Amino acid sequence: MSILGFIVLLIVAAVVGSLGQAIAGYSTGGCLVSIIMGFIGAVIGVWLASVLHLPEIFVLNIDGQPFPVVWAIIGAALFAAILGVFARRSFV
Repeated sequence: MSILGFIVLLIVAAVVGSLGQAIAGYSTGGCLVSIIMGFIGAVIGVWLASVLHLPEIFVLNIDGQPFPVVWAIIGAALFAAILGVFARRSFV
C-alpha cells in the first residue's frame, strides 16, 4: 500500500467513525479516536453482515484494500452506542 492510499484509508475511516459516533449520539474524542472507531466499526460491521448473511452494500477499494463503508458506519454506531452505555453508567 502506498503512502497516499494509506492516508486516504485513514481519512475514510475518520469520516466513517465520525458518522457512526454522530448516529449513536456519543462522541469519545477527536480525529484519532474517530479513525479507530472507523476501523473497529468496519470489523464489527463485516462480522455482523457475515453472521446475518447480508451482502456488502458499498465497498470502497482503496489501493487494493476493500473498505465496507455502510457496514463500517453501522458497526461504528453500534460500538459507540455500547461505549456510551457503559461510560454513562455510574459505578458507585
